[in-house]
Amino acid sequence: MINFNFDIHKLKRAGMGAALGLAAGVLFTSLAAYRIISGERSEAAAAEAELAAENEELKEQIKKEKAVEENTETMASDADGWQLILVNEDHPLDPSYTPEKLTEISPGYPVDDRILADLKQMMDDGAAQGLSMYVTSAYRSYDQQIETFNASMQNRLNQNMTPLQAYQETSTSVALPGTSEHATGLAVDIISTSYGELDDRQGETAEQKWLMEHCWEYGFILRYPPEKSDITGIIYEPWHYRYVGKDAAKEITEQGITLEEYLGQ
Repeated sequence: MINFNFDIHKLKRAGMGAALGLAAGVLFTSLAAYRIISGERSEAAAAEAELAAENEELKEQIKKEKAVEENTETMASDADGWQLILVNEDHPLDPSYTPEKLTEISPGYPVDDRILADLKQMMDDGAAQGLSMYVTSAYRSYDQQIETFNASMQNRLNQNMTPLQAYQETSTSVALPGTSEHATGLAVDIISTSYGELDDRQGETAEQKWLMEHCWEYGFILRYPPEKSDITGIIYEPWHYRYVGKDAAKEITEQGITLEEYLGQ
């Protein structure tokens, strides 16, 4: 007679072990599957983020190309609004753009002929007040802006800055080629004869104080005022004046805003 005397406790332990083994196997498989799915999701999320970034970059590039076209068309037109063209890093000019007619305000310093009369009147009226000032920069071509930017960057490299530091410092005070207002022929740098440095102290001269107070009467604004660099992208420049027309200049000056703010950009 065969003895079927099983140890129920052993059977339970064996059954529990099998069950635990099965559960462990299921858990391991589930974890593995979860890791695979999670990994796939992470890869998908990373790919989606990369695609979104590329889309934003493409949109930004299209926006800039559209701005280039609009700026070129606006500057070539005699219709109202040409003097309000916005040129900055987000609104560049075509590198090949050249004002249709350039006339020198002084030897070697041409401006868009459309602003010449107002600029000359402003300089003459300042002289009549006993002030002595002169234009030190006016229209600059794309190639000239490259030279200006590179020279400023090299000066910083000579001060033992790293290339990145030199680039970052330069770009806050000198517009990148293609994004400079000087390329429009509507901007001039004016400095006092008594102080020839392009720094904050320039703003303390009698000439700059007079210009800041009266330039709007001739259609000009101080383009890069103090404490506005977060909007303009350029540090305070108490020598850089931009022609925007008399009506706009009056409003901008009275409200203490920048051209970007005036245009809602």
